Amino acid sequence: MTKNTDLGLLILRIATGGLMLLHGIAKIGHTSFIGDMLVDKGLPSLLSYGVYFTEIIAPILILIGFRTRIASIVYVLGALFALLLVHSEQLFLLNENGGWQLELLGLYIAGGITLFFTGGGKIAVSSSNNWD
Repeated sequence: MTKNTDLGLLILRIATGGLMLLHGIAKIGHTSFIGDMLVDKGLPSLLSYGVYFTEIIAPILILIGFRTRIASIVYVLGALFALLLVHSEQLFLLNENGGWQLELLGLYIAGGITLFFTGGGKIAVSSSNNWD
């Protein structure tokens, strides 16, 4: 059986970018709850607009394969920020089925880190730049 790394990277980009994009779309126009959490933590509520970069723009770039490595870093930083801001109390907890409480977020972070190191592959809008 022949390996097809580029097809595998495309599937990873679709899964990683597509699933996070749905989270971002759901937040369009509804970032006030994020702003409130930021203010409670002593941070400016203006940072809540970062969700548009980390959950909409970066996932779209990952999906189409344009500057995948840069988009992946933005994506991972957003996921880590969410982990620390919202989910830090769940970091060492298991769910009722014995899985990690934050397994979805962990998979998002792992996918983003993987794409940072591999790039988006050849089945992408752009694949010749070092940041692709």
